[in-house]
Amino acid sequence: VQLQASGGGFVQAGGSLTLSCASSESTVTFNRMGWYRQSPGKEREMVAVIFTGEAANYAGSVKGRFTISRDHPKNTVSLKMNNLRPVDTAVYYCNAVRWRDSRWSDYWGQGTQVTVSS
Repeated sequence: VQLQASGGGFVQAGGSLTLSCASSESTVTFNRMGWYRQSPGKEREMVAVIFTGEAANYAGSVKGRFTISRDHPKNTVSLKMNNLRPVDTAVYYCNAVRWRDSRWSDYWGQGTQVTVSS
């Protein structure tokens, strides 16, 4: 499985960006997909995840500002980020998890940088 993230960039506080992650395999096969982020000196943290059935969970710090969605025909998962803040600056990683052959498998994309200026 290959995950290709895109859409990062530089934006001023209050602005918006949409990240996209293209999967080499059908997104229907994944039990969970999501976005995580990591800032320098900090551990990687969950931003948003979406499950089979399209229920989603968000980190408290982004709830109400970010929206995760999947497009199964296009095999993509996206993260719409509104009202961005400088604290949102990080490398954002796409993740996919699925249960197959009696085990969980975990896949990561290469990361895309998001920088929010004050």
